[in-house]
Order: sequence, then C-alpha cells, then structure tokens
Amino acid sequence: MGGKDIRKKTFEKARRIVVKVGSSILASPEKGLHREVFSHLAKEISELRHQGYEIVLVSSGAIAAGMEKLGYKTRPQSITQKQATAAVGQSRLMNIYEQYFSRSQQMVAQILLTHDDLSHRRRFLNARNTLLTLLELGIIPIINENDTVVVDEIKVGDNDNLSALVTNLIGADLLIILTNIDGLCDADPRFNPQARCIPLVEDVDTDMAESIGDTDGQWNVGGMVSKIQAARKASHFGIPTVIACGTRKEILHQILKGKEIGTLILPKGEALSSRKHWIAFNLKPQGDVVVDEGAKKAIVQRGKSLLPSGVVKVRGTFDRGDLVSCTGPQGKEFARGLVNYSAPELEKIRGLRSDKIEQVLGYKYSDEAIHRDDLVVL
Repeated sequence: MGGKDIRKKTFEKARRIVVKVGSSILASPEKGLHREVFSHLAKEISELRHQGYEIVLVSSGAIAAGMEKLGYKTRPQSITQKQATAAVGQSRLMNIYEQYFSRSQQMVAQILLTHDDLSHRRRFLNARNTLLTLLELGIIPIINENDTVVVDEIKVGDNDNLSALVTNLIGADLLIILTNIDGLCDADPRFNPQARCIPLVEDVDTDMAESIGDTDGQWNVGGMVSKIQAARKASHFGIPTVIACGTRKEILHQILKGKEIGTLILPKGEALSSRKHWIAFNLKPQGDVVVDEGAKKAIVQRGKSLLPSGVVKVRGTFDRGDLVSCTGPQGKEFARGLVNYSAPELEKIRGLRSDKIEQVLGYKYSDEAIHRDDLVVL
C-alpha cells in the first residue's frame, strides 16, 4: 500500500482530533506573537468544526505572550518568574484566540491542566466529562499546562506530551502536532541542509530518539524527542500521529485529505485500554520492583499477574495503590503497575508463596503483588 493510500485509510474515519500547536510557530524573539498564524489557525479549525470534526486545541504560548506584554527579550529562568510571566500571558493568549475565533462565530473555552489533574482517576474522569460536554456544545476547548502553578511534582513537562495524554482523555481518533519544521527528520534541518523528512514511521517503539536530533530552541520547550514520546503514547492508545509544519497554508485540511505532508506515525496493532493507558503514561512511578526471569516471562509472554514469589528486590518508597516499575534481572524496565502492598510490606513478603502472606503480615490484601488488570507491559 502506497503512502497516499495509507494516509487516506488512516484519516478517513478520524472525526475527533487533538491539534497541538507549539510556541515555535506562534511567536519568535524578534517579532513576538505571530498574529497571522493565530488567524489562519482559528479560521481553519472553525471550518473543520463546521464540517463535522470535533477539535481540541492544545496550545503553547502563554510565556511567549507574557514576555511580549512585559517587554522581556529573553525567556525567564527562575520558576517564579516563569509562573508570573505565564500568568500575564495566559489571559492575553486566550484573548487573541477569542478575537480570531469570533470572526468565524466560533466559541472557545479555556482548560488549564497539571499532571495532578491527569494522574488522579476521579479528576481525570471529571476533566474528560467537561471536555466531552464542550465538544457536544460545539465549543473548541483550548488546553494548556497550568504554568502559573506548575512545579516539577505536578508537571507534565511539555505540551507535546500533554497533547498525547489528552488523546486518551477524550478518546481521540488522531493527534496532529504542528511545529516549525516539516516533520521528523534524520538530522536537524536548521543546521543540515541535507536533512531528510521521514514520511512514515510504522513502529515508534524502535529507538528513534537516538537517531533523530533534538531541535530544542529558545521558544520551543518540546523538541523532537518530546514529539516522539508523545507519538509513542498516542500509538499505544491506538491513535496515529502526524507531525507537520504549522506555517503551511491550509495544513490541517491538507493532512486530512491524505496529502503526503509531514511525518505519519502509525498506531500499535493492539491498543491499550483507556485505563491501562492511564496507568502506563499518566502516572509517575514511586519506586520499582526487581523480578526474576520466571516472573518476567509469565507477565510478558502469558499475561500473568506479578506474585510476591517473583519479586527479588524492592526499591523506593511507595504505598498500596501507587504505580511502580517492574524491572527484569538485567535492570531494564519492562512493565508498570499499581501495587497491592506498600514497600515495607512487599519487602517482608518478597520471594514468598501467596499462601504465606497472611502468616508473615498478619493480614492479606491480595494474592498478587500486582494484579494483571493493573499491570501494563511496556
């Protein structure tokens, strides 16, 4: 099947789409905010909405907008300065979006998220319900990480990865990441004129991060590595990703028509359920357990639970219900799951048969250290 045929087949049923736009195309140190990009983007998304598409926009640019308002020429360095600049810029950013979307009589809504909102299951579901209701009302949600309060403990990290988590949040059909270069390239096109755009990636789990240079810049927190990470998250949820240049005219229409533009990253054949995707990618591991080879094979090859008898070592501080990494004898993470025992409890019962748990602890929550329903093979 040719590239055009693959794209047409991939996009023909896509109706709910997450579009991520980076600050690299929304602003520059020399010119500030690029209002013509906002204008074209709002017009095109509005047209797609009226054609029956449901669009969620994940937009960077709050700090860039704040820098313009405050007259800063260089990006703030301290956390408090970044938060203050984002606070000034976020309202300015939304004002600009409202101005340009209103030209098409299109309503928009602001949603600010942190990692905390996506890692707590109840808050995750509440955010989902809000977004789905906005889509039902024909409103375009505009999402950004809440930079005004975010610190490392509650930080997603960048809007590339946030956009991938949003695909799971709303059950999207397609993720489009718009940036300032043509797609994933085999070298940095800003410095290498021979750089070649890769039109199709069939398996994102191959080690692309080592072969593709990071195009991180002053106005672009998320470089190519973060875009690959985002595409991988979406791929495991069964969602294709397109990475393309957001300054091209009618870029979204061209992508959805199947034109060979940018890089198409295909989804995995067996997609994770929404809950398992949430376990694998929305949570941060609080520790890890080293398991023996037999336990690893049982989990990976036969889809079994992790029993205490297969645990060799316990590392970190975690409570019952926390996410932990499962590491094989060679030290490589191969799975993640929600643990049924705290670190001190698991340390006491590691290596034991399940029928010995109550004898050692005086109680038993479960026969499994991690049940297979709460376990995701990576």
